[in-house]
Amino acid sequence: QVQLVESGGGLVQPGGSLQLSCAASGIIFSYTDMAWYRQAPGKERELVARITTRHSTYYADSVKGRFTISRDNAKKTVYLQMNSLKPEDTAVYYCMTTIYWGQGTQVTVSS
Repeated sequence: QVQLVESGGGLVQPGGSLQLSCAASGIIFSYTDMAWYRQAPGKERELVARITTRHSTYYADSVKGRFTISRDNAKKTVYLQMNSLKPEDTAVYYCMTTIYWGQGTQVTVSS
């Protein structure tokens, strides 16, 4: 079955950095677009970044210039490098492909 396992979340101070990872199994990873979503308390889940099989990328305006999505097809892993983090980036971050979701990893930005 398809599994997406996120890691790398945690507590970081404003201005800090984190790198999230999502390891995939049960899919032909190199043929699949991948995405990161996030959901803050009391808010709807929103698309953060997406990367296609050809490594084309899309970013939400709120993270453009601060976040970078990348993928390693050999490792079947997608990454989200998050720099210059702000308190408003606090959320549960989910990895997603087609109809499948990971369990999420908490990112908290606070001093």
